[in-house]
Amino acid sequence: MTDASQTSPPVHDGKMSLTMKIMLAMGLGIVVGVILNALDVAFINTHIVAGFFGMIGTMFVNALKMLVVPLVFFSLIGGVAGIGDVRVLGRVGTKSFGLYLATTALAITVALVLATVVGPGTGFDMTGIDASNISAAEAPSVWNVFAAIVPTNPIAAFASGEMLQVIFYTVVLGIAVLMLGDRSKPFIEACDYMNEVMMKIVDLVMRAAPYGVFALIAKTFAEQGLGLFMPVIAYVLTLVAALMIHLFVTLPAMLKLLAGLNPVTFMKKMRPAQIFAFSTASSNATIPVTYQCATERVGVDESVASFCIPFGATINMDGTAIMQGVATVFLANVYGIDLGLMGYLTVIGMAVLASIGTAGVPGVGLVMLTMVLTQVGLPIEGIAIILGVDRLMDMIRTAVNITGDAIVTTIVAKGEGKIDMGIFDNPDAGTTGEGEAHLPDHAIV
Repeated sequence: MTDASQTSPPVHDGKMSLTMKIMLAMGLGIVVGVILNALDVAFINTHIVAGFFGMIGTMFVNALKMLVVPLVFFSLIGGVAGIGDVRVLGRVGTKSFGLYLATTALAITVALVLATVVGPGTGFDMTGIDASNISAAEAPSVWNVFAAIVPTNPIAAFASGEMLQVIFYTVVLGIAVLMLGDRSKPFIEACDYMNEVMMKIVDLVMRAAPYGVFALIAKTFAEQGLGLFMPVIAYVLTLVAALMIHLFVTLPAMLKLLAGLNPVTFMKKMRPAQIFAFSTASSNATIPVTYQCATERVGVDESVASFCIPFGATINMDGTAIMQGVATVFLANVYGIDLGLMGYLTVIGMAVLASIGTAGVPGVGLVMLTMVLTQVGLPIEGIAIILGVDRLMDMIRTAVNITGDAIVTTIVAKGEGKIDMGIFDNPDAGTTGEGEAHLPDHAIV
């Protein structure tokens, strides 16, 4: 990996950075979406919003998703080979797994405490709420969750994008490659080359990012509007507050205490990944951008990032856990049910378990919420109350999810001596003269 801290200082020539273009596209998308929602013209809703915007947004997200599995495979092979010691790999895996579970448990605890203090949902009027289309999902057992990590058919796991199975198989393959010694050198070099190829494809996809982000945001706000927030404003405000506390207080405090790094510097460097997570509402689709920010902007070594980033996108869902905590307290207040201490502990345990057994895709939070509500005896029909605003809330909590992934990755890398502080301390690391991210052969943002 090229040391970005040794690149020449950027020369700003007035060109707008890609990150700024994406932020402007996001703002414009919100404005256009709200206007179209207010107009509510059938032709526009059908052919422009659902049709054209839907097509562009879906194409962009699909383009990102098509990169995830091959990028994870080739980068992880290189990462395992780069670590070079199975014991170190085991240590990295154990640390990251423990930290991911801890951040998820901490996130939902913050949510439960705040929601209990605020008390959203008290006196809520259920009139006009249609809950006929809500069905419960079956809660996974802890044994089934871990048993499912081992794929019976690796090809099927790759084809369906089962990320835990893909990671497991790739790590096992990487260990076997290490055990073969020098005979594996051509294979490792080929994987490194393919990783560069995949990152180059990411660069090509990112060129269309402003258009994809605009279409996604405009479609969401055109379909949802802002009026949906009013009936559940207490829930929305409590949820957003809990997410912001975790994003700007809890996670940065962990980074400072466990790694001794500057949280403000870290947050600035992770901004592109947070923007993409907000736009796509998918942790998995954001993996390529999160990976680039962690390696080229934060300075995490590829051997750690290639394992921790996709692993976190699969099992670490801090934002989703916060939503479950706030939603559970909100619905308990709506129905006048006292959960008690055991109920809260059950919510924490179920959220952690469900985060391991579910995928990082849009809308998965509601599936996980049905499991939690079933376990604590709350009517799952209550989900219909918050269903309308979930897409917009999903966008915010996904940004929290990937920030948690990156912070755990950085903490693990710091502990293993696998972070380049020259890159971390350089505000221009990973950027070209126009302020866009830079890789020698494969730029992303």
